[in-house]
Amino acid sequence: MISAVGIRVHSCRSCAACVPPLASGAASTAAAARAEKATRADGAAVEPGREKRAVTAPTGTAGARADGQAQSPEEQAQLAALRKRDADVRAHERAHQMAAGGLAGGATFTYQRGPDGQLYAIGGEVPITIAPGRTPEETLQRARTVRSAALAPAEPSGPDRAVAAAAASMEAQARQEIGARSLSAPRGDRRTEAYGAMSGRGEAQPGGRSLDLVA
Repeated sequence: MISAVGIRVHSCRSCAACVPPLASGAASTAAAARAEKATRADGAAVEPGREKRAVTAPTGTAGARADGQAQSPEEQAQLAALRKRDADVRAHERAHQMAAGGLAGGATFTYQRGPDGQLYAIGGEVPITIAPGRTPEETLQRARTVRSAALAPAEPSGPDRAVAAAAASMEAQARQEIGARSLSAPRGDRRTEAYGAMSGRGEAQPGGRSLDLVA
């Protein structure tokens, strides 16, 4: 039996652990990042006002700081880097969501406030939960979907590739069960139903394995 697997895929290439700080003093603390998040009705964390602006990246006033003063060259460079990172992170997570379909939840982002006072996404993740299906064939299809979603972005991160490897392992186990069943049992037997009962008919089991790939 294949254990339930809960997987989070995220844009590691944009997280603080994988990308050097944009400028001295630019890094934000986890507490500050959490304070910058709002919660949608479905529980996904989003920036304040994002529901109204969909997924468009924030744009501050060109050449002006939050206090209205002119930006220094260093601040302008930092702002350009933040805008690019924001666009890259959102595109990365959107690719995960589109490939995962109904298996994906809402994206959550970690933010940094730029010199223009706007919030910019500097990291993100998309939860993709997969539980065993009623049959090995259904589990095989779900694992394929997770693997495709993990590798959907143009530049999958290291954790994304680890998720894809875990999904590939699930595929292999499902294939083994399919092969063993075809060799040892005639068609029309009740092994398929037994498999569904053992796997909780598609529901995650308490003893299931869990991967939470977070930067």
